[in-house]
Amino acid sequence: MSSIIGYLYDIIQYQYKQICWLIFFICKYIPLKQWAHDDIHSPKYQKFTTDPLPLINTFQKQDWEFLLKYYFWKYGKRVKPVGRRNEITVPEDTICPRCGAPHHYLYDIRHGDRRYRCKICWITFVEHKDTSIRLLCPYCGHSLAFKKSRAFFKIHKCVNPKCPFYLKNLKKVDKEHLDEPYGKNKYKLHYIYREFTVDFFRMDLNSLPSNASSLKFTKYNAHVMSLCLTMHVNLQLSLRKTAQAIFELYGISISHQQVANYARTAALVIKPFVDNFNYKQSATYVADETYIKVRGVWRYLWLIIDAASRSIIGYQVSDNRSVGPCILAMRAAFRHLKKLPEKFLFIADGYSAYPLAAQQFFHQFGEAFKFEVTQVLGLTNDDAVSKEFRPYKQMIERLNRTFNDSYRITCGYDNLEGANHNVALWVAYYNFLRPHQGLRKKVLNKVDMLEGAENMPGKWQMLIYLGQQTILRMQNGDIPSAMTAR
Repeated sequence: MSSIIGYLYDIIQYQYKQICWLIFFICKYIPLKQWAHDDIHSPKYQKFTTDPLPLINTFQKQDWEFLLKYYFWKYGKRVKPVGRRNEITVPEDTICPRCGAPHHYLYDIRHGDRRYRCKICWITFVEHKDTSIRLLCPYCGHSLAFKKSRAFFKIHKCVNPKCPFYLKNLKKVDKEHLDEPYGKNKYKLHYIYREFTVDFFRMDLNSLPSNASSLKFTKYNAHVMSLCLTMHVNLQLSLRKTAQAIFELYGISISHQQVANYARTAALVIKPFVDNFNYKQSATYVADETYIKVRGVWRYLWLIIDAASRSIIGYQVSDNRSVGPCILAMRAAFRHLKKLPEKFLFIADGYSAYPLAAQQFFHQFGEAFKFEVTQVLGLTNDDAVSKEFRPYKQMIERLNRTFNDSYRITCGYDNLEGANHNVALWVAYYNFLRPHQGLRKKVLNKVDMLEGAENMPGKWQMLIYLGQQTILRMQNGDIPSAMTAR
């Protein structure tokens, strides 16, 4: 009996050791929250990451005469003016921005480079430059140095060689690569902050077009216009094919330029209704950008959809792929939200504009719009994030293919304005008129007035009427601007 108990005890001890080893292995190599973009340790991917916001250091104004009296009371000695031993002098109109000390108490520390240090408050400043606010590195507290300017932002960089963030990234790079010419410049090693010079949160998304055409018809009527929209947008016919179909089916001679004018006018009227419609939104958004051609040059279309309703809640056509158009598309998606819902998810690809835009939303609106971007990387499910969120990414990619089917007939656009008009019409058709197979041939968003129309040309006329009513409400101030800076 004792031998059996001893044998079972040995088995229990062996199992206990195995369990301890497995727990140690899981804790070390399999984190509970495994995100692909956090587990990639290669320095090659460091340039696609977004660094946290910097620390902001401000100083209070002081009186230099009071400080002189205070130093004399505490130390029993007077602070003497700077004794100049060279010919370089500080201009008489230069004063300390912190305490207001005159030029007699200022050191010229850069020998004519207009960089001075106050002998009373010991602040270092540059002449004719606002130094009341300093940007500091969140890792080492060192002042950030301005490096270069871009179209919409300035780049500030921490140049401290002892910064722990820099040293940590430097250890990831192989020494062989560092010895190569410009080896360090191939990697993002230092902390970088982008200071935006354009406030994308003050741009009015509800501005009415100044060049809208009139809906007074001189030769044809509204029915002909709705027929052109049905064939051009719903049936994906080109402008010339639409004019040919109108002539062969109804005997109406119309030019392709007149079809383009009808589409442009309808887009200007319908777009306010589509943008300001209160869509049913869930707690999961999916975003992506696709390419369009304008005058033979590739431009970009940003799309944001709601994962539950599949509706397009934000879109933006741009001539660049920077963070600015991304912020504008997000503002349109968050138009009716005062704060983000609980367990909010924003899913996108690995492009760095999305985390940077999310950081700007937190910087502008605080905790109410603080969220992390879940980035689905690559085309295969090689990590936990891709395996869990790949269906959402495929959803937005399927939407891109649907748009490209309608875009392909145009062979590109003549200008960005025409691209905006075409996209606005397509979004209106996709959200309100297109029957979706996943919903048993029903539309995404039901509108009672549209349901009462007998045919598709009638629905386009109803959409134009709803757009006119929305414009009147905007002119009366009943519709506020979308997410302006607070």
